[in-house]
Amino acid sequence: MNDKPAETGDFFLTRARLLSGELAENIRQAMPDVHVLSDEEREASLADMLAAHPDPGDGVWVFAYGSLIWNPAIHIAERRAVHTPEWRRSYCLSVKMGRGTPENPGLMLGLAPGGGCTGVGLKIAEDLVAQELDILWRREMVASGYIPRWVPIHDPENGNAIGHAIAFTINPAGPSYCGDIDEAEMIYRLATARGQLGSSREYLFNTHDGLQLVGITDPFLKRLVALVGQHEAPSP
Repeated sequence: MNDKPAETGDFFLTRARLLSGELAENIRQAMPDVHVLSDEEREASLADMLAAHPDPGDGVWVFAYGSLIWNPAIHIAERRAVHTPEWRRSYCLSVKMGRGTPENPGLMLGLAPGGGCTGVGLKIAEDLVAQELDILWRREMVASGYIPRWVPIHDPENGNAIGHAIAFTINPAGPSYCGDIDEAEMIYRLATARGQLGSSREYLFNTHDGLQLVGITDPFLKRLVALVGQHEAPSP
């Protein structure tokens, strides 16, 4: 259930691989200068997050704005289009593995302050919250690239409040933050970078297509898809 990988690289991101710690070990080996959270640090981060849950008792919403849309790798009870104010989708995370290499770093999305973002709300059933969030933390909180926050979510059609969701916002103090990247370099990296998980191009296209499937068109991603599509795809 919801475990079919959408990537076409050498390392498919699955529940089993997340639970095994393989992703964390790969990051340790590829980027020895990056601090990988210990089990204790990761578990404490998750415990703090759950203790601050604004709407306890009825499961947990996760705000998906990138690869979680098309490869969540967690069990989902409900998914729907949602909007959160005050945060915007941004290519501000430089990656030297996964979707790129040290020689040609790729780019991945983060949520940066300002504007608003429409994405996909993924609801985890109450009885699976601990199990599924453990898997999610092993994926998103391996290092210090993101800061998890509770953000308000609304129905994008009528503005009605739905509740709060966990969103992985960008950490501007993190070692991979690249919020000042210009458009020309952004297009080049998205068009050419490739790593174990596949290409940055594929990540962009899958995110755009995944949003389209739930009726969301993001003008920012639509423009990037058109520009990146003018370049030849990187070789496997």
